[in-house]
Amino acid sequence: MQNAKFNSYLQLHFIVLIWGFTGVLGELIQTSAATKTWYRMFIALLVILIYAKIKNINLALDRKTAIKFLLCGGIIAAHWVAFFKAIEISNVSTTLATLSTGAFFASLLEPVFYGRKVIWYEVVFGVFVILGLYLIYGVNGGLYLNGILLTLLAAFLSAMFSIINGKFAETYKPTVVSVYEILGGILILSIYMWFIGDFGPQFYNLSTNTWIFLAILGVVCTAYPFVGSIEIMKHISPYTVMLSINLEPIYGIILAVILFPEKEKMGTEFYIGGVIILTTIVLNVLIKNYSSLKQIKN
Repeated sequence: MQNAKFNSYLQLHFIVLIWGFTGVLGELIQTSAATKTWYRMFIALLVILIYAKIKNINLALDRKTAIKFLLCGGIIAAHWVAFFKAIEISNVSTTLATLSTGAFFASLLEPVFYGRKVIWYEVVFGVFVILGLYLIYGVNGGLYLNGILLTLLAAFLSAMFSIINGKFAETYKPTVVSVYEILGGILILSIYMWFIGDFGPQFYNLSTNTWIFLAILGVVCTAYPFVGSIEIMKHISPYTVMLSINLEPIYGIILAVILFPEKEKMGTEFYIGGVIILTTIVLNVLIKNYSSLKQIKN
């Protein structure tokens, strides 16, 4: 069990490293936020279906469970649309840093869904994340306010999605959950895009580079991490997953500063806020590992 948890931690941080590329790809792909999300989910769905076919995974579900998964897919679709839109109206660094508030939302939502008591240090860590966010806001708040608000919505949706998937992971195979959730996200997003008229010529007329970036986004940054993150939740709590995902801004910001130096260069307060967030992640992992070892000895 302890080895499984350790391996899950390693896999989680590899997935977070991959997700660090997502913000950069969002900046490089020159389409609307909804279009990026639609193609991301469609490509990922094809890859996961092929994987399920090769592994002979039975995807059959009863109607009630399938509907739950499909509706849950709408949450992650909305999260990705809000995330990509925030990058459009602000920048990669501000969006990724603000996304770190997901851990704070998870600390509030997890006790409700799992019926456990609020853990005091999770709330304290959540406050530290908010402090880091405040410093980031102080640097760019006036210029990127709408982007920050959109990212806060994306963070809340991400926390809710992770917690719900934590419940699903207890009973269902990750591949099965992923197929239905991504399919649900595509269906719900398609209805939204039809209403706003986003299925015009711009949806189909994409450059070669855009198709390449979309393929990387769908296969590398979505299909594998989507299935893997659900499997991880069998051994790690949603709160810890959300807090570890806060490493995504660190990786993403470094990449963004290298690739887009003029747009992504930030002031000292921004990086102090990032250090606070990173420190919070490390402390959480250390405390949880210490608690696990203490329980084993007892």
